[in-house]
Amino acid sequence: MTTTLESYLESIRSGLRLGPAEEREVISELRTHIEDSLQELKETGLSEEQAAGACLRLLGSARMIARQIYEAHSQGTWQQALLAAMPHLLFGALFALNWWNHTFWLTVTLILISAAVGYGLWRSKPQWIFPWLGYSLLPVVIVGILLMHLPRTWFWVTIPLYFLIALWWLHNTVLQAMKRDWLLASLMLLPAPIIVGWVLAVEPDFTFDEFSSARVYHFAPFIALSFLALGLTIAAFIRLRQRWLRLATLMVSGPLILTMVAYYAQGRLSLYAFLILFLALGGLFAIPALLDRRIRRATKRVRAFTGIWR
Repeated sequence: MTTTLESYLESIRSGLRLGPAEEREVISELRTHIEDSLQELKETGLSEEQAAGACLRLLGSARMIARQIYEAHSQGTWQQALLAAMPHLLFGALFALNWWNHTFWLTVTLILISAAVGYGLWRSKPQWIFPWLGYSLLPVVIVGILLMHLPRTWFWVTIPLYFLIALWWLHNTVLQAMKRDWLLASLMLLPAPIIVGWVLAVEPDFTFDEFSSARVYHFAPFIALSFLALGLTIAAFIRLRQRWLRLATLMVSGPLILTMVAYYAQGRLSLYAFLILFLALGGLFAIPALLDRRIRRATKRVRAFTGIWR
């Protein structure tokens, strides 16, 4: 196969944003189809370069083909949609049933999260795993809150180490999603501003006491409702085919759920905090998209450089 056709295949590969197994299968089928077409065109008397050019004209734009393949393979089943929504529904159930303060049920939930993440990683990271990966950051957040209650001396000793570990865990978790699709990174982090919003509504200064528990009991039905909304958003995302519809679903539902948090918080979430969280939601889409663009440009430069020296 000519260098032109290999570059064409590479352009398609970069736009697929599928899982590794699906990507290999699609590229293998395309390669076989192109080689067969190339051979047929050469048998008509065309040179290899002429046949390659004719083949490219018949195939059409690499970006268009990548989009069509993505739409054909990206839609998840209802079972996958339920699996993706399940972590949000589990936390919604904890608050709806007021089990959030029961160590047993919290432990069961964390075990389920760990098991789902392990199984998903073993299955080559299907789409449904990414919401579960987002909740794998929860223990890091809990440890950070607990550290704030340490004596001042111990706090200043442990906090640098905590931030290093937390940033390492966050970097690796986000990187797992970015390798597949930056949109999945946004999907994974979508609950973060919502959860932070509820934490600020319950206790803005993080000094949790018996009054904080009473406020959680008061807000529990509304917290459960916000987790249900997140679950429905994720299920819709998995079931949609078109990429722009997926993006629109996340960009619309995120601010709506955050607004719902501010409304049901009954004035305990300040306007300043709401605006900061609203900007954070925007960052969940802008930053992964920009990073993805830079990574892809760097990858193209590396591949071009490698091709020169082959």
